[in-house]
Formats: sequence, C-alpha cells, structure tokens
Amino acid sequence: MSTVGIICEYDPMHLGHRKQLDRIRQLEGPDCGIVCLMSGSFVQRGKPAILPKDLRAKAAILSGADLVLELPVTVSLSSAEGFAAGGVALLGPFCDKLCFGAEDADPTQLLRTAEILLSDAFPPALRAELDKGKSFPAARAAALEALGTDGQLLSLPNNILAVEYCKAILAQQSSMVPMPIHRPGSYHADTPDPSDPSATSLRHLLLEGGDISPYVPEGAHDLYRQGTIHTLAAGERPILYRLRTMTEEDFAALPYGSEGLWRKLMHAARSEATLEDIATAVKSKRYTRSRIDRMIMCAFLGLTAEDIQTPPHYARVLALNEKGRQILKTARTHGLYPNAGQKLDHPYQANEDRCDALYPLFSTGTTAIQPTRVQLLRSE
Repeated sequence: MSTVGIICEYDPMHLGHRKQLDRIRQLEGPDCGIVCLMSGSFVQRGKPAILPKDLRAKAAILSGADLVLELPVTVSLSSAEGFAAGGVALLGPFCDKLCFGAEDADPTQLLRTAEILLSDAFPPALRAELDKGKSFPAARAAALEALGTDGQLLSLPNNILAVEYCKAILAQQSSMVPMPIHRPGSYHADTPDPSDPSATSLRHLLLEGGDISPYVPEGAHDLYRQGTIHTLAAGERPILYRLRTMTEEDFAALPYGSEGLWRKLMHAARSEATLEDIATAVKSKRYTRSRIDRMIMCAFLGLTAEDIQTPPHYARVLALNEKGRQILKTARTHGLYPNAGQKLDHPYQANEDRCDALYPLFSTGTTAIQPTRVQLLRSE
C-alpha cells in the first residue's frame, strides 16, 4: 500500500480539496493511504484559521483522508520555503509521495526550477536584481530568467508552493516523489467557482453571511454548523495591546524583521491606530503584505525568530480512521506523533498550548453555516 502525503490548511475544506483526494485514489488505487499535515489554529497568511482545527480535520477524514496531523504553529507561520521544508521533514520519513496542486503540474519543470533556486548561481543573481530596487518576487523571477528558466512560473500562488515542496524534497534528500496535480480556477478568486472554489472566496462568503453549502463536501457542511467563524478583526484589540506593550528587545527578536523591518514595525505599532494602518505603514515594494502579517501574528503569539527557525520535532494527531491508525503505527517508528491533547516534555508544547489558548480571542461568535428557516421551524 502506498502512502501519499498532503501539506494543507483546509481553510476551509471545499470541493476542490475533495477532488484532489479522489484523484489520488484514482492514480494510486483505492487501498492507498492519504495523510494530511494540516495547519492548526493559525495559517500561513498570518491569520487565524477561519474555523477550528478539530472540525477541519474531521471534515478531511469524511472527505477521504485517512490521517490528519497538525502542522506545528512555527511551521504554519513560516514563509513558503519554511512551510514546505517543515512539512516535508515531518511527512518524508513515512510517505511515498507528496501530492500538491499547481497551476503548471509538470514535475520536470517544477523540479528544474527548484534545482536552480538551490544552485550556487542563484543567490548572486537574486542579489543583483534586488539591488535594482525590485520587490523580492520580481527579483526572483528576473534571476530565474537570467539562469535559463521560466521566471513567471512563480507568479502563480500554487506554483510557488509546488516549487518549494520540490526544493525541500531535493534539499532533504527525501525519498518522497513529487506528485503535482493540476489546480484549476483562481487561488485568489473572490467569487466561488461551482466546481473549483477557492478557499479565499469561501472565506469572503462566510464573512458576508453567505451560504457555502454548495461548495463544500456534504460531511464538511454538517460539521461546519458546529463551528464559529474566527477572524483577525475579532482579535484586533488583543493584538494591538500586545504590540503596544512590547519592548525594543521583543521587536528585535521577531522573525522576518531583518534589514531594520522590526524597527519599522515597532514605530508603526506605537503610532498607528489600527492593524490595517500598522501593516500599511510597514509595507513596501520590497516586503510582501503576507510577510508583515506573519510578523505581526508572531508578535502576538510570542514567537521569536529562533522559534520559527527551529526544525519541527513532532506533529500532533488531529483525526484518523482505521487505515490512518495503521499508518500512524508506521509513522511512530520514524518520529513523534502524539495524540491531540497529549502533554509532552518538549519546548514545542508551550508554543502550541499558548497559541491554542489565544485562538478563541478571534471568534466572532457567528456559526459558519446558519440553519435554514425550515430547519428552525422543525426544531421549534
């Protein structure tokens, strides 16, 4: 039986995600095992997950996954490179393949781009473009073009992560085989596509009070009735409190704060009135908004650059079925995969516990899927 890993967020899980799970079984056979390594309470955009992790994990099992592990928060809040590297390190020892979506699902091209990014020739080429005043994404694309590959490949969000997964597999000499699957539709679309909705569009729909039922698997639909929506806006005041009581040493210890960026954030946090104003004041052509958002969330959660740079040592179990139980037995011979809620004598435990305790501060108190009028009448 082959075991296929997926590094994911499921924020929230939708029909496109289930399509990926179905496709894996079509390609690998019905007996293959599928392991999802999923972000917990906070996601790579530097935001709280819109729904609690236990519901998202259960939705994944009902949609076809066998085992859902929790990606440590220090990996979830990493850059795309750190996110991919941490995920590969945790899945590599016991998964045969790593499946991921990409706009350009050609493994040869993705691996070739990854090889160039890891080559000795790439850093000086990138520096030369950055010195021209270009943003990091633009400089990276230009450097890749200069070294003989398609720099525009990394202009699309799924391709970016796809290449980072390939980089991590190569750098770690992992035995996992890249398994890219074409990801149709737009990753950042504001309006849900009927067959390939984006998680972005579903989050927008949830925040507008709309009905996401047509765009999510049936099992997930029922689970989401139990969950309340979590947003960055709901936790704005606690974040502002944290930012305004941090010392200069606290800011200097933050991740992503190189080249004086931490000092710029410190000054903005002490003078601007809202999170949006702070992020706008800090952002520049050189630094992406997602980097600023991750930096702010790390500040709130008390995560330092040292925390983020420490390799992940374990992933907690969130949900599993009987096949997942068998996979877990194999996984535990290669590393530490404790059950949800299990206490460990490990520094990671304090980070995970603190972040779990702070997540409810982002709750809006509004359920994700409201009961219909017919359901209300029946309950009465």
